[in-house]
Parts: sequence; C-alpha cells; structure tokens
Amino acid sequence: MTMRPIAAATSLAALALTACAAPMADAPVASAAAAPASASEDAIVADLLSRMTLERKVAQLIQPQINSFTPEDMARYRFGSYLNGGNGGPYGDEFAPASEWLRYADEMYEASVRPMANGEPVIPTMWGTDAVHGHTNVVGATIFPHNIGLGATGDADLVRRIGAATAVEIEVTGIDWNFSPTVAVARDDRWGRTYESYSEDPRIVARMGAALVEGLQGAHGDENRLGANRVIATAKHFFGDGGTTQGVDQGDVDGDIERLKAIHAVPYPAAIDAGVETIMASFNSINGTKMHGNEALLTDYLRGELGFDGLVVGDWNGHQQIAGCTVTDCPQSLNAGLDIYMVPDDWKGLMDNLVAQVNDGTVSMARLDEAVGRVLRTKLRAGILGPNARRPSARANAGDYAKLGSADHRAIAREAVAKSQVLLKNSGVLPLRSGADILVAGSAADSIAQSAGGWTLTWQGGGELDNSDFPGATSIWAGISAMAEASGGSATLSADGSYAARPDVAVVVFGEEPYAEFAGDRKNKVFADEEGLDLLRRYRADDIPTVAVFLSGRPMWMNREMNAADAFVASWLPGGEGAGVADVLYGAMPATGRLTFSWPSTCDGDPVNAGDANLLFPVGYGLALDASGAAGTLDERCALLEAASAGWFVNGALEDGVSATAGATALPNLIGSANGIVARGIDRDRQEDAREIQFAPDARLSLSQTGQGGGAYRIAYSIDAAPSAPVLLMVGGNEIDIRRELALSSGKGWREMIITEECAPGLGDALTIRSVAPFTMKISSISRQDVPVGTECSF
Repeated sequence: MTMRPIAAATSLAALALTACAAPMADAPVASAAAAPASASEDAIVADLLSRMTLERKVAQLIQPQINSFTPEDMARYRFGSYLNGGNGGPYGDEFAPASEWLRYADEMYEASVRPMANGEPVIPTMWGTDAVHGHTNVVGATIFPHNIGLGATGDADLVRRIGAATAVEIEVTGIDWNFSPTVAVARDDRWGRTYESYSEDPRIVARMGAALVEGLQGAHGDENRLGANRVIATAKHFFGDGGTTQGVDQGDVDGDIERLKAIHAVPYPAAIDAGVETIMASFNSINGTKMHGNEALLTDYLRGELGFDGLVVGDWNGHQQIAGCTVTDCPQSLNAGLDIYMVPDDWKGLMDNLVAQVNDGTVSMARLDEAVGRVLRTKLRAGILGPNARRPSARANAGDYAKLGSADHRAIAREAVAKSQVLLKNSGVLPLRSGADILVAGSAADSIAQSAGGWTLTWQGGGELDNSDFPGATSIWAGISAMAEASGGSATLSADGSYAARPDVAVVVFGEEPYAEFAGDRKNKVFADEEGLDLLRRYRADDIPTVAVFLSGRPMWMNREMNAADAFVASWLPGGEGAGVADVLYGAMPATGRLTFSWPSTCDGDPVNAGDANLLFPVGYGLALDASGAAGTLDERCALLEAASAGWFVNGALEDGVSATAGATALPNLIGSANGIVARGIDRDRQEDAREIQFAPDARLSLSQTGQGGGAYRIAYSIDAAPSAPVLLMVGGNEIDIRRELALSSGKGWREMIITEECAPGLGDALTIRSVAPFTMKISSISRQDVPVGTECSF
C-alpha cells in the first residue's frame, strides 16, 4: 500500500508543537503526493506513542456515536474517532441542515485538540459516516443509485466519479471518513443487504469496489490523494457477509475456508491495491467463529497474506457477539486484530475495562501500541494529524453548501440511473414514442423515498419521509412528466391507477418498501404486494399497453408481473434522479444495463447463482431498446403465496399487511411519535431490532393486520418499572387489565405474553394497548401462532 508522506522538513518537534495546540483556522490545505511508507512516519508515530498516557491510547480505539456523548466528553476522554449512526444527527436532529453538521464537526474537533494539562500530545479526532450511496444522511445531498444498480451499469469509471462527488459532499459537512464501499459478494438474495452488493460475481465486485475507493481517496499517483476533495474510504465487511446460510444477516458462513476465500475475499486484494486505508470487520461468523474475534483471518490472513497495513474498525457493537464477551468487556477483539471498537453507547465501561486489561497484561502494551499506531498513521495520511491539520470548517469544500447536491453531481447520478436500468422484457412498447399520452400509475411513482431505499436520511429509509425531504431531487413521475411534455405528449399521475381519458401507454411503478440490514431479510423471494400486478392486469384487460418499472433491492420472483406487462424494467433503487429512468423509457439514453445477479424462475427461497437450475435470466442479461425479447409465458404457480405469515413485528420491522397507529396517526415501522405515543428503536439482539414504547396518560398503541393471521397473540416484551395505573389490552372486543401481570414482570428482563381465546374470545385481527398513566414498555416481537384449544393466557 502507498502512504501519504510526511514532508521531509517536518521535525518531530514541529509535529509535537502542532499536536499540542489547536490548529489555526487559516492553516493551508494539505496536498502531498503519495509515496511509499517513510521512516519519518514511523518515527512520528513512535514519538507520539512515547508521550501518550495509557488512558489516551485506549481512547484512540474507542468510537462512540454522536447521540451518546458530548463535546465535553470528547475533551475529557479524547476519543480517537466517532460516528453518526443511521438514525443519528448533530444535536439530536437527524434532519439537521448541513451547516449544523459542520458546526458539530468543529465543536468535536476543537474539544479533541484542547491543550492537555500534563503537556501530553493532543490527537485530533475523526468523524466517520455511512455515505453508502452518496452523503445521504444529510438533507439536500445527491442520492446515487445503490450498489446493485451501479453494478448493472458495468461502468467502473462512473463509479469512480460517484466516489469523487460523494467525497466532496462529505467534505462540505466537515466529516473525514466514509464507511464505504460495501464489497460483499451477495450469494443469497434473501439477505436484506443484497442491494449494497455490486454483484454475485466477485470479479465485478472487486472492480467496482476498487473504483469507489479511488474515487473517495484518490488513486495511486494522484498528487492530491487523501487531500482536498478526498476522504478516507472503508472496504466492508471483512469477509463473507454476503454468504451466510439462508441469507441471514450477521449469520454463519460455512464451508471449506479456501473455497470461501475464492468467492468472498476476492474484492479485498483489489481494494488494498487501490489503497483503501480502512477495512471494517463483519458481524458474521466463518465456520462458527465470529469475525470480530477471528485472529486467523483478521491478523494472519488480512495482514499477513493479503498485506493490509491500514486500520481495522469494528461494526456496531460487533465485539459483544464473541463468545465470552459483553459490550463493555472484550479484550478478545483487540487481541484478534481489531484496532477500533465501534461501541455506540457503552464507551465508558469498555474504556475502563481495556485500561485495566492492559495493566493486568490481558492485552499487551505492544498490541495496544500497534493498534493506536494504525489510528495515528491513518490520521497522518489523511492530513488530520500533522503540520497541515486544521479544524473541519477550514478545510477544502467545508461550508460550500452549493456543492451539496450540485447540478454536476446530480448529472452524474442521472447518468448512473439511466445506465443501471435493465430491460428484461419488451414487446415493442419501448421506447415510448414522442407525443404519446402516458398514464403513470402506482404509489411508488412519485415517491423519492421508495426509489432511494434504505440508508437515506434515516437508517431504514422510507417511513414518514416524503418528497419535501429531498430538495432538488426528482421522482420517476416527475422525470417522465418532463420528458413527455418535451416530446409533445402528456403525462398523468394516478397513484391508484384510475384514469378518465384512455392513455396510449401506462407506466406502472411499484416495488419493495425501503429497508436496511436484517429488517430486510426475507424467507423467500416472492413479491407478495399485488398493487403493481393488479394494475398491470387491469390495463391488459382494457387493452392498454404497459411498462412495468420494478423498484427493488434484489431480483425477485416476478413471473406474474412479467406475464401481465408488455415491457419490464428492473430499476433497482435508483435514488434521487428519476429523470434517468425516463431517459431510457423514451430512448434519450440507450438501455445498456445488464444483470449482475441471476434472476429466479421459481418462487422458492433457494439461492440462485450462475449455473443453477432455477434461473430465468443469467448474469449479463439485458435487452437493448431495439430488441424485442420475452421469456414466453412464465409459470405463475407459487405455493408460498398460499401461506400466511405469522409474524407481525419481527427483527425490527412490521411485516407486509401490518400497520401500527397511535390514535389515528400511522407509525411506519413502529417508529415515531403521535397522540401521546413515542416509539423508538432500541437494541435487543441486533441494532434496533426492538422498540421502546412510551405512553402518555390514556395514549393508545394499535396494531392490525388485514387479510391474514389467526391464532394466539405472542408478544415478547420487557418492563423496567411497574405501571402505576391500569394498562389495558384490548383485543377481539375484550378489555383486559394487565397491570398486575406487568408489575410481576418488571425488572425481570425479556418475557413472553401469550393471549389466547381463553381470556379474549374472538381474538380478531387487531390489538390495542392503552395506559391510564405514563408508562414505558419494550417490545421485540409480535406474532400470531396456533396453540392447542384450551391454552391459558400467560404473561
């Protein structure tokens, strides 16, 4: 790996002076050519380590999230880095304007470089963020297509330009470090993070991932590598995250280790050759051993065989999943090769324990210095530490808010959208002819949030977001409307599909609701929402030609929709420039997108990869606009469509057909506040897989399911403090006071409540919880399940 050099004239004394005082706001922008590791870098790191106390060294390895600490905590403990989670924003506002992100970056930076009373060197902190398809935690940023769409473009140079544009927008807000690219090789599309993968083919992933690294950091030989217009990149998640059994997020990857490396480790040498400075350890296990504690892979393989000399960062409390570890006590991770613990909330306990473990020899001083040295080297290479260091607002692009979502960046995004569209069927209806009257139907047509998917303003995306939350962005409907008018035709939006005047063509936009990690895991690849199917069949009955535009984070079984449509476009999750979709539909851009994932022919949950029998379209498939193509009449039989889902709220997500409300106000995905209910995501076993529900006096939380269900209600819950007044469970016309049972359960951890016909005859398809007084409970799952007749209710 090449490294950012330290100027030959820089003395250790000069660096020490720089490291002990807050940098001047007008300090020059760092700009230096990449070069091999120099002795001066080693000497600088050694000098700093020799003058740091044990407590300050340990703090360099601790990465809390911004919701759980303050600038005063930073000044006291001097964390080496920090992050914003997917639902985190400065000053508690995840929708804060860009200026507040920059102000917060300055506050944290300045707290980290306050002079130390004992003369110990101060080390500037660095801020990491998940900008996985643009700087999309920030309102107004450019929203690029997710990786699954970028893979379909086949254009590595385009991905490189996207990385460069993203780096500039990150710099606008003063952030240093991007937890991207994801270089997972997704092999089972039931995995909820499939859309973060470029392809099932590791060679495609390697090429695209390396290109994004170069775009974010600058390529080898670039005199401005890691300087102005560049940020630190992270290849993640090392390794095997896309190969878990049944696509279960954070699950186990089984098999011969060399065979697994030949698929899932292939992107990492390419990222290392591209100069990636950091690699993130994965949540998953390899043959039963959690990666956060896997010395054979984190140290012997990654550093020994692959030659990575950069920084290894953990994922969200990933260390606590190691056998024998807790979130505040896990020396095993550091000893295995992890350099930074991502410990969002429990940082104080972990710091205290690590200090004690170095003192008692559980962690050697040599291993501690090795990890801290890697943090310091990363900061030196990125210009965060050293003679050119300066506060975030004094850096390149900082505060230049016109560059956030600039016209140039949106043009790159529109190009990427157009190149990512994969035409799977065309019976001659495309390209849309000039002057045609177009009906644009479906609830997703004018939804930027649905086009953008997860990791967009919020962690899971979607929810209560509407188009006003995306200033400057364009929905698919808006793009088609503008193109129709420019061609001399017209376009009409109809969310429900109705029409007064018969259109020449109907474009039906439909697809998956937004989701992110593990909440998006599925048991099969059946798309059960029939909104799009019903519209396509209605228009076919009316003899209106149709174009299906399918929004999804993975290939899915779409035989019914493909049969009903005259043209079918896999649009993936195109992001915020819906005009790129219109460019292809109207032929202003050619249809060049090609599948980088195999498309299933059957509705079962089996993985589909190259060479498998249940494959409808192979990797590389995609039609040009001047080619007519169809796979014939496809088999629409699917036994899974007959099976009713028992889950209501599972793994942090409401199941299809289940709604949650507070009073008459919807709580999408059981998060939000209204009418005396405050529901927020909390961690039980995984990130935000449970909810904390706060009830104001007489507030009501209701959940209901339409068309499915049956059986007893099973609710996994936890109560910290006993209720002070009646808590009423209303189900099937019954009202049950469960105050006594909840009081007996308080303080006893997670328990299960089972509500059967014995105590609530006629269970129905809805339940409501009402608290007479203020009350808080936690819920991790709600489901329906058949139980033997006569089963008593239990709490």
